[in-house]
Amino acid sequence: MGSSAIEDTDEARTEHIYCCGAVTEVLKFGLCSLHSGRILFLIIPGNPGVVGFYKTFMQTLYQAFDRRCPVWAVSHAGHCEPPDTMDMIDDPSVMAAGDVFGLNGQVEHKLAFLRDYVTRDTRLVLVGHSIGCYIILEMMKRDPELPVRKSVMLFPTIERMAVTPQGRVMTPLLCRLRYMAYLPIFLLSLLPDLLKSFLVKLVFRRLRSLDHSTVLPTVSLINVDTAANAMYMASQEMLEVLERDNTTINQNLDKVALFLPKQLCPIEAWH
Repeated sequence: MGSSAIEDTDEARTEHIYCCGAVTEVLKFGLCSLHSGRILFLIIPGNPGVVGFYKTFMQTLYQAFDRRCPVWAVSHAGHCEPPDTMDMIDDPSVMAAGDVFGLNGQVEHKLAFLRDYVTRDTRLVLVGHSIGCYIILEMMKRDPELPVRKSVMLFPTIERMAVTPQGRVMTPLLCRLRYMAYLPIFLLSLLPDLLKSFLVKLVFRRLRSLDHSTVLPTVSLINVDTAANAMYMASQEMLEVLERDNTTINQNLDKVALFLPKQLCPIEAWH
């Protein structure tokens, strides 16, 4: 198997594109364009859907497969700070029609990304985290012909979010009171990036092991538009992620691999 120059390095490449009318960040290890029949690991993030949080994980995965399989991550629509040459929204009419920042819109956003930027004969290994696992199940349900070889679900959030202890607290906050957070976020966003990085590190100082690659992605969330989009999506998660989609899971048992704390939910319960 031939290797391009970028495949021989562990350097990541970041691209900003418009997908469904909203700015989207794509983080890539390995090939930036795909050959016929290539295996692609595609990371579908949790919420907030900032791809920078997954950089170390992606690099480790890329190296584990001897740099032969590209590893990409696609952000959720509007969960990234646009570069100076781009706006958060490219086409307001397209964005509004599909409610791209909502949970349903984010599912359609990922399907649109695959249609527009990944060849149909690419063999997909979808890796979801948290609500990203719900999005993957919805993708497989809405497009059963997706060439998915395996769906790896890390700490899946795919059912009854609002009735969990944390969900009971967060649901009213996200659905009715999230607007109160906009002013303090706006004021923090006015600070210089150096000071914002210092504050993030100060908050994280009690962590025994801090992956420093997560500092800049966290700083990027100190932005009213980005934070508002993440909170809006989270409010819909609480209202829409109800019963587990056993039908889709059973139809794809050979493709689905679930990883979750055994003490919280025994894996045997999913069979």
